[in-house]
Amino acid sequence: MTTSFARRLVIKQALLAVAATSALTAFSASAADKVLRVSAIPDEAPTELQRKFKPLGEYLSKETGMKVVFTPVSDYAAVVESLATGKLDMAWLGGFTFVQAKIRTNGMANPIVQRAEDAVFTSRFITADPNIKSLEDLKGKTFAFGAPSSTSGSLMPRYFLQQAGLQPEKDFKNVAFSGAHDATVAFVAAGKADAGVLNTSVWDKLVESKKVDPAKVRVFASTPEYFDYNWTVRGDLDPAITKKLTEAFLKLDPANPEHKAIMDLQRASKFIPTKPENYTGIEEAAKSAGLLK
Repeated sequence: MTTSFARRLVIKQALLAVAATSALTAFSASAADKVLRVSAIPDEAPTELQRKFKPLGEYLSKETGMKVVFTPVSDYAAVVESLATGKLDMAWLGGFTFVQAKIRTNGMANPIVQRAEDAVFTSRFITADPNIKSLEDLKGKTFAFGAPSSTSGSLMPRYFLQQAGLQPEKDFKNVAFSGAHDATVAFVAAGKADAGVLNTSVWDKLVESKKVDPAKVRVFASTPEYFDYNWTVRGDLDPAITKKLTEAFLKLDPANPEHKAIMDLQRASKFIPTKPENYTGIEEAAKSAGLLK
């Protein structure tokens, strides 16, 4: 082998090695560039939603190998529309918001998991007025719901009020919408409303964190149980990614300290599979309330 030929061979091998390394680097970069776009209905302050999601997002990123980006939205309708138009891959939805997303996507929105607590969810009626002791006492009073599209802050409480023979717009002095569960508590505490309603999970969290004094603002009634929140993915999301996400949620274990920190922020004892049929009752309640045709 001549010196010239050997030199050309070494150069050729070096170039091939560089090309292979470049291809591998490009492939790795491509994999790392995959982004899972996530959001949630704005049922609490945006900063609180981001605080709750941060460790969960880091966990899902590790489990899926994707970059997970959480983007707050301005209102409930924006989550539904973003999921329907492919601007989001996954969203934390209330039961009614899921029903809206299912209708908007012609049945394509795919609920994958919910907390065990979401299968037996309730709402709490609260007041600072010592004269209000039952739902019947709400007649002639001012009342605050959460957001109009909120399952636990509006739809289901309204449905159960109607079941109790009360028509809010007719029987209450005034009906207001605070926009979020924590805002409803602030409304009642400040005397902007005589009473209000919010989901039990947020109420318990506010009491535990001493952000509300239950001696001043108290619970006087609760709704029956119903299905509520879930994590929903867009219908055309890669099935392999959907499977990884589902498995990641289902294997969260409170016995693992890292997992427990995530679950505590999500107020979840565990995650369980869910399905569209679980929200049929909410869809019927929405139709009964005239919110769906």
